[in-house]
Amino acid sequence: MTQNLTRTTLSLSLATALGCPFLLPSDASAQEGTALTLGTVQVTNDGSWDRNARTVFSSVDVIGGDLLQSQRVEHSWELLMNAPGVQVTQFKMGTDAGRFSFRGFNGEGRINAVKLLIDGIPSNDNAGGMPYLDAVWPLDITAMEIVRGTNDARYGLNAIAGNVNVLTRQGGNDGQLSVTAGSFGTQDLQLAKGFEHGAWSQNYFIGWRQSAGERDHADATQRSFAGKWFYTDPGGAWRGGLTTRYYKNAALEAGYLSYPELQADPKQSPAYAKDDRSERETRQTALHFDGRIGTDWTWAAKAYQNDYRNQRWVTFTEGGAQQERFNDETQRGLILNATWRPDTSLAELVVDAGVDGQWQDNIAQRYRTVQRQRQATLRDWDFDLDTRGAYVQTVIRPINRLKLVPAYRVDRIYGDFTNVSSGTSAPMYDYGLIKQPKFSASYEISESLVAYGNWGRTFQIGSGNGAYRTQAGNLSPSINEGWEAGLKWSPVAGLQTRAAVWEQTASDEVATILGVNGTIATNEVGNVGKTRRRGWDLQANWQPDARWRAWASYSRQKATIEVPDPSAPATRGRQIENVPNWLASAGVEYTPTTDWTFSAWGNGQGDYFVERTNTLGRYGGYALLNLSVSYRLDARNQLALQLKNATDRFYVYAWYDTGSSGYSPGDGRALYLSWTREL
Repeated sequence: MTQNLTRTTLSLSLATALGCPFLLPSDASAQEGTALTLGTVQVTNDGSWDRNARTVFSSVDVIGGDLLQSQRVEHSWELLMNAPGVQVTQFKMGTDAGRFSFRGFNGEGRINAVKLLIDGIPSNDNAGGMPYLDAVWPLDITAMEIVRGTNDARYGLNAIAGNVNVLTRQGGNDGQLSVTAGSFGTQDLQLAKGFEHGAWSQNYFIGWRQSAGERDHADATQRSFAGKWFYTDPGGAWRGGLTTRYYKNAALEAGYLSYPELQADPKQSPAYAKDDRSERETRQTALHFDGRIGTDWTWAAKAYQNDYRNQRWVTFTEGGAQQERFNDETQRGLILNATWRPDTSLAELVVDAGVDGQWQDNIAQRYRTVQRQRQATLRDWDFDLDTRGAYVQTVIRPINRLKLVPAYRVDRIYGDFTNVSSGTSAPMYDYGLIKQPKFSASYEISESLVAYGNWGRTFQIGSGNGAYRTQAGNLSPSINEGWEAGLKWSPVAGLQTRAAVWEQTASDEVATILGVNGTIATNEVGNVGKTRRRGWDLQANWQPDARWRAWASYSRQKATIEVPDPSAPATRGRQIENVPNWLASAGVEYTPTTDWTFSAWGNGQGDYFVERTNTLGRYGGYALLNLSVSYRLDARNQLALQLKNATDRFYVYAWYDTGSSGYSPGDGRALYLSWTREL
């Protein structure tokens, strides 16, 4: 794999990973965090003062840029296949190609439980989905920060099970050009370049990708552009900048197959999907300011606007009608943070506080169509959703071995909903002040062993019209309460291991009713009931020297309905749909010389039930192996050959909803050749 970054030890703290020089720990002891770092993380000294998860004592993972930039993927959510404990759901349907999830939540879209951020900017759509991730391509990514659990106070809405922050290139005068060609008519071009002179820095990214897909009627063309412009005060007191990112994808949809069709020919596209296609555009623009006041205070401010437009014509089953699904969303937001590090007799004291707000304007429409011509209106919604949040978190280190992190977050949700078709309106449910206490602790048993635990609350509200009082009465938010206990052990240099057990309950979980055939036009969400998710994780990262690197993770999880909705008594004690009971990933990389690198990696998951009574069988299990070899031609040029799904393993994604079901096969064996040039 690409070796363009200087290698760092796996014991790097998360502060280092985020390029926060004044937040670096004074030593590299186990007490400095529970995060595990996989891969090479670019260490910079550019004055980047973003908040970090070093004090979030839970299952935190940082995946370095070298593992991500060399990956050949159709969509960036596929990069999470290497992440410990993460489930990647592959629809393989036009612009709605897939999602990731963790902690016993699935990626179906019924409950989107992960807060996504790109360079610290919130990047979920109204329903909690992740369309903005498509705009960030591997060559532009320097790291992914994954926080699993309920104890991170920095984020509110959508952070039910945790959060993921994608960090992109900033500063420097380096760059890369990558050209890839391979199976399924794939052509991929990525260009990333930085310019830095004195106080000014600029970064640009251009991406173009085209593929015919393995299945019939699966062509797609994607384009992406990003720019960053920053100015840093020569005295180091402040920094300001502008970032922007644009993405467009125009794609055909191969269509879901019935099980007999899947068995007969998994590469076919059913005749009823011949007019299905989709187009997606996203834009993100943000202003960033941060700095320090004296020696004790640092601050950061971000103002942003997200624009998301998706138009999709889709037919889910042979007996179903084609639908046009149109979404047009605009989000405007503001984030303010401050950190105080006073001189104290304690070993350490840090107080971090912040406020944030987001204002959403959303249009959601559905039409019954024939050959993409509108026949009838199924849905015409115009609604806004506004959030206000604040938190305070204190890191208290009374003695060197012990750290305590009490935190408290509150959120308030506002909004109004208009059903344009009927001319009716409804206010937001009065969710009130959503209170979320949290607490974390870690204790250094020895220089190589740290024990940690955490507890916290997060929350869920309905998506779409499910957050508004369209019927009499009022709803409270669903409160998610979770805990975790674990050990991080670093017995020798270059080896990090972590074991954790966790549990999370929801007081009154709701899930989106997808209504795949257009039968659901009014009610957006349905009650699931009181739920419980629990599991345990084992992880190990090993890098004994510059030649070898290896990693492995295994997670067990189970998501059950403890107290069902009264209308669905048969779901009591049953498992929640599309949640496999195990997830695993592993890999090894060997660099015998400075010119050659050989890699093997893979991931897998168990089967899952497709509906909540658990009576229709299990599907979706797989174990995939990938291989690659790279050769450095000279100091600036490198060739890489990557073989995905090397054993040509057949696997399938399966869904069931409102009496209908469908299957989408995963890609078979695929070979890609890439040329990368350092600029």
